[in-house]
Amino acid sequence: MQFSYRGKDSRGITQQGAIAAASADAAATELMRRGITPLAIEEQHDQASFSERLGAMPMFRQKITLDELIVFCRQMHALTKAGIPIIRTMRGLAETTRSAALADVLNDVTSRLEGGTTMATAMQAHPKVFSELFIAMIHVGENTGMLDDAFRRLSEILELERDTKRRMKQALRYPTFVVVALLSALMVVNFLVIPKFSAVFAKLGADLPFLTQLLVGTSSFLLNYWYIGLFAVAASAVLLRQWKQTPQGRLTWDRYKLRVPIIGPLLELITLSRFARNFASMLSAGMPVTHALTVVSDAADNAWISRHIKEMRAGIERGESLLRTARQSQMFTPLILQMIAVGEETGSVDEMLNNVADFYDEDVDYGLKRLAESIEPILIVAMGILVLILALGVFLPIWDLGAAAMGRG
Repeated sequence: MQFSYRGKDSRGITQQGAIAAASADAAATELMRRGITPLAIEEQHDQASFSERLGAMPMFRQKITLDELIVFCRQMHALTKAGIPIIRTMRGLAETTRSAALADVLNDVTSRLEGGTTMATAMQAHPKVFSELFIAMIHVGENTGMLDDAFRRLSEILELERDTKRRMKQALRYPTFVVVALLSALMVVNFLVIPKFSAVFAKLGADLPFLTQLLVGTSSFLLNYWYIGLFAVAASAVLLRQWKQTPQGRLTWDRYKLRVPIIGPLLELITLSRFARNFASMLSAGMPVTHALTVVSDAADNAWISRHIKEMRAGIERGESLLRTARQSQMFTPLILQMIAVGEETGSVDEMLNNVADFYDEDVDYGLKRLAESIEPILIVAMGILVLILALGVFLPIWDLGAAAMGRG
């Protein structure tokens, strides 16, 4: 935001002009740093262009990507390790970043730091950018004096998350392409092909088989009432999205999402791997077990697994061991439970959890490599059934008419 100011410098001379800042308090702080005592600060309300107003809308607002956060964490690790002051570091990164959205966030965080708040507290004002896990790691780093190490751990966690998403997208690319091509073919057949045949069948006046009647009826409905179908799909999508945003809806959706054949077990492995690695990072940073479980459960992107993690925390608060609560959650295999038991006995739970995460990552790699191979036979069978229905529906009446004509001849 732009602010116009009027103030006096150290010699008592009146100074006035404009300054960019996240808030009026931040503008006053910056003026004081320049040696100007502010007398009046007013926000400038310039007429924004259409593109600027459009970009300010939540729907069109530029989002901060995972890659930008990773670069930010790497830079913060290097600069804080070199001993450069935090405020100077944040200002410099805000000026050099290519993302306008990230620059605005960093400027706001820096202004809050200049106001005396901690970095973790300043970052809490931007929950859509900094997750609970991110803020917790920064909080631990500030309290232990190892902020550079916290940024290093965060960059590693975010890199693993980015790589997993990329591999998932790559594995689903071929099935998605096939499904889109299949739906496009269905639209072409229903809107262009079947109407031509139905006109021919109507002229002949012959009785049509049930399969042909079904195809003709479906095509006629799509041609005459396509807007109803489109509205029904859009309304269902909106209602489903709103239902998923409710606590019970999200819990139910995430629970049954893990039961989807082929995809469900893979999503569960990814979530458990992220849980084990994040939990290990929290413990190795010195965070208490119950607090670490709270942070990890809030950071989990699956409400069903998050609920089990919170149940583990409740068990530990009652005095139970980590092994017993993990066994009661029924989320882990006997091999994983054995590794957790060894970690508790040797006092190296964080190291064993990292081994658990590595074990899950190997299963995820194997599952992602086999994902396309597993889905491909299902798609081939679906395409075969579709082609068979279309072929029989179109050609059965032709065969019947041909047989009748031969019989009369």
